[in-house]
Amino acid sequence: MKEENKLVELSLKFSIKIIELVKELKEKKEGIISNQIGRSGTSIGANIHEAQYAQSKNDFISKLEIALKESNETKYWLKLLLNTKYITEIKFKELDNLCANIRVILIKSCRTAKENKGK
Repeated sequence: MKEENKLVELSLKFSIKIIELVKELKEKKEGIISNQIGRSGTSIGANIHEAQYAQSKNDFISKLEIALKESNETKYWLKLLLNTKYITEIKFKELDNLCANIRVILIKSCRTAKENKGK
């Protein structure tokens, strides 16, 4: 499977898990972090999907870099949820590992796209 396809699939899976997490948090009456992680966590996949239809190589790279920034923000919110005991360590590790896998592929993809930019 190509890295791009894997990235699209992983980001969709992650977005679904983030939406499920937001539902759980809202049931616990947590509104501040749930809104933040809902936006950043689903933005990762949205930007990856947008990159598939980029208008240029620069646009493609920009969308992937935005997705990377959003994944770093999401990691912060996950840590905050863990430290405030809104999620268990098991839930944190599951979501953080998936987010980290996406980040690794995004970093590789950005690097490759930049190297191939002039070609």
